[in-house]
Amino acid sequence: MLLSKYGRREWGIATVIAVLIAIPAAIMGLWWSLIPIGLCWIVIAGFFRDPLGRRPATQDHHDLLSPADGKVSLVERLDGHEATDGQPAVLVRIFLSVLDVHINRAPCDAEVVSVTHRPGRYLDARTEESAKVNESNLIVLKSEQGEPIGVRQVSGAIARRIVCPLVPGDRVGRGNRFGMIKFGSTTELIIRDRPGIEILVSKGDRVTGGVTVLLREPASDSNSTLAS
Repeated sequence: MLLSKYGRREWGIATVIAVLIAIPAAIMGLWWSLIPIGLCWIVIAGFFRDPLGRRPATQDHHDLLSPADGKVSLVERLDGHEATDGQPAVLVRIFLSVLDVHINRAPCDAEVVSVTHRPGRYLDARTEESAKVNESNLIVLKSEQGEPIGVRQVSGAIARRIVCPLVPGDRVGRGNRFGMIKFGSTTELIIRDRPGIEILVSKGDRVTGGVTVLLREPASDSNSTLAS
């Protein structure tokens, strides 16, 4: 297991502080204090863990992968969403606790169309209102089938820094890392609703980023209206 590059500053600072505290403590013979110091470092480093060897549950490009680890907190059909240019949409929301891996992953092979950051509040990510008013970052992708795919990163009461290095024109690979939200948050996957869409998860399900399939798109879609 690696430590994510997105947390280099945090776990680097934690390491320096731990060493600066541990050395004087050891000199004074306070060896017992090294245990809580070490545990604190492990907790901080653990938040930025980046598990190796993840593989999508299927290789079918119609299967959209979870963009985050956590628990499904909402599955909803909407009359419209900005990620789908106002067209009907299916939204799957995932709550990430501080114990979950916080790396975000691409649901499919796609091109980045837009990245829109919106300032907002920092309510508890477990509340319904937080998804509407908290700071957020919406990434709109265009899949290889020409479909709009939205991934929305939402901050929480503790999570106050959204990391997303993507810019329009970038390409992302299915299951590849593209950012994170630091210290507890919410991530959403949004797709255009149309006949043949299959929802493969329910509220309360545990999902794994880059592995679990959340939604399955129809094998063929003659109703696509997205402009190339």
